[in-house]
Amino acid sequence: MDIQRYATQRVRGESASVVVMDVLTGELVSIVSAPGFDPNLFNVGLSQAEWDGLTNNELNPLVNKTLAGQYPPGSTYKMIVALAALEAGVISPHRKINCAGKVTLGNHDFHCWKRGGHGPVNMVDAIKQSCNVYFYEVGKRVGIDKIEEMSRRFGLGDQLAVDMAGEKKGLVPSRGWKRATTGISWQQGETLNASIGQGYVLTTPLQLATMSARIANGGVGVRPWLIRSVGGRLREMPQTIPMGIQPEHMKIIQDGMNAVVNVPGGTAFRSRLPDDDLAMAGKTGTALVRRISREERARGVLKNEELPWKFRDHALFVGYGPVANPRYSIAVIVDHGGGGSRAAAPVAKDIMARVLTRDPMRMAAYEQTGRGGDVTSLGMRGDQIGERG
Repeated sequence: MDIQRYATQRVRGESASVVVMDVLTGELVSIVSAPGFDPNLFNVGLSQAEWDGLTNNELNPLVNKTLAGQYPPGSTYKMIVALAALEAGVISPHRKINCAGKVTLGNHDFHCWKRGGHGPVNMVDAIKQSCNVYFYEVGKRVGIDKIEEMSRRFGLGDQLAVDMAGEKKGLVPSRGWKRATTGISWQQGETLNASIGQGYVLTTPLQLATMSARIANGGVGVRPWLIRSVGGRLREMPQTIPMGIQPEHMKIIQDGMNAVVNVPGGTAFRSRLPDDDLAMAGKTGTALVRRISREERARGVLKNEELPWKFRDHALFVGYGPVANPRYSIAVIVDHGGGGSRAAAPVAKDIMARVLTRDPMRMAAYEQTGRGGDVTSLGMRGDQIGERG
């Protein structure tokens, strides 16, 4: 079974999207938007009942979610905030910030997902455990404009010019954007919300897979592409974008993402791959689609299962693998799926396992060296990439 078909089956019955991308070349290995529809229906003409069934379906089968679905990235955005802070020099990765479960700004409390808090955490710990309080503080120090600048370096907030129609930009806010759009000044509380991938921030699954690819390959600005050849002639790969990220800073982010999946206490530890040589790194995300009032917090926040489907959190996971020599990135979003660790990470695990074990060039490298060898020379042109069975 090929990867595209397997990924489609893995999210059957969900409103979901999956993007798998080669981190060295930018080639899209799989793009899945679920549920789909039969385009042949439009050739013969739809009945009113068929049309109503598509347009009134709350799972949005007519939307290609991989390109046009715009979602708050939730905690998958925390790597961007961390890199912005590291590059700006406002925090050392080893500096610990104490998480007591919330921070107060003015008359408003900003909560961590862990009610009792995480205690003192450094940057790797904060990524591993997805500590909100740590990133509230880091975001406050670095400011929204530096976060916006780093976001764009990783492909967020702009079209990536992939060779498919219908791509949306998402939204990366800044002080200037809010002033121009609303005529109102930016507020510090909005920076705190943005620092955990909420508030105004919107991303597409394609952008998140690209962001993950650029982290995985150490800061090479690959662009996504789909079509290998036109008229029998191999197309040229899109040019990469210089990113200028300090290697030591990128290593911190990679260590954090590795800990998320492969170290006990990581939010996706239950979704680790059993083969250490094919270990996957990643980051979970849970994006709220509703506001939780002070009154609800006092009496107990409703669980996703207690809410109507459309008010449940979006579940996200971004990642790459293998950790030792990254070759593929992945982004999974399950609309209103609840927690990213429970709903999105297991999907990513299963798809990534299939991708890694069915790539003949990667497996040949493992056979030759025992641990994958130097994959930087693999797959740099479309004609050099092995068939993905």
